[in-house]
Amino acid sequence: MADRHAWTAAPAAAERARSVPAAAWSCAVTAEGGREELVGAHTVLADGRVLLHLPEDSTLHAVALCAPRGEPSAVLEFADVAPVPVRSRIRARLWLAGSLVPEEGNLVLRPTRIALRRANGVVAVDPGEYAAAGPDPLAAAEAGLLTHLADAHPETVERLTRLVEPGSLHGAVRVQPLAVDRHGLTLRIERARGHGDVRLTFHRPADDAAQLTERMHVLLAQAQRAACPRTLQRQRTDGDR
Repeated sequence: MADRHAWTAAPAAAERARSVPAAAWSCAVTAEGGREELVGAHTVLADGRVLLHLPEDSTLHAVALCAPRGEPSAVLEFADVAPVPVRSRIRARLWLAGSLVPEEGNLVLRPTRIALRRANGVVAVDPGEYAAAGPDPLAAAEAGLLTHLADAHPETVERLTRLVEPGSLHGAVRVQPLAVDRHGLTLRIERARGHGDVRLTFHRPADDAAQLTERMHVLLAQAQRAACPRTLQRQRTDGDR
């Protein structure tokens, strides 16, 4: 069961929806005639349209030519997978429905229906808001940032738990960085049974890696002044015996 907490200063749904395909390496395309799994074969254009780089024998070319004008001919599905090994690694799923249009040997999908599923439920995203939004500026670098934090700086993750309410750490057996965006860092708290997420909000948004470093230093300074959680103190003591 997830922890209850206020998701303050979090990305808007449209920005989150734009970030998922921008960072994803693969997607699934469902259209009349079947489903195709594509790896490294999509590009998200500035206005949110998705360019699919397909082999010549793909059945999707025929779907694009035969679909009635103006009707959705395909649905693209993207999975947002946490780069750090944690329980329930799928952080979000995104579905884009629209018509596939041939363009210079490839196919382009302009989303007319958009659905984003996160831990708190499914939300419909307005296509106009989706087109106008941009992906989070840290989306492309997030995987490298989180894996480096988890692998090279576990003591930093532990120190950040000083900013978490003690009740959220009750029974914790492991804490891992789950997500980071321009507004904050999310920690996954795993217990013997179940898990929960806690968000640490930055004092100002971070628009690049340099600003993210400064925001993290501010969080660590706040953690340094906070008391060490009893739960983690007890775990360290037991492990040192």
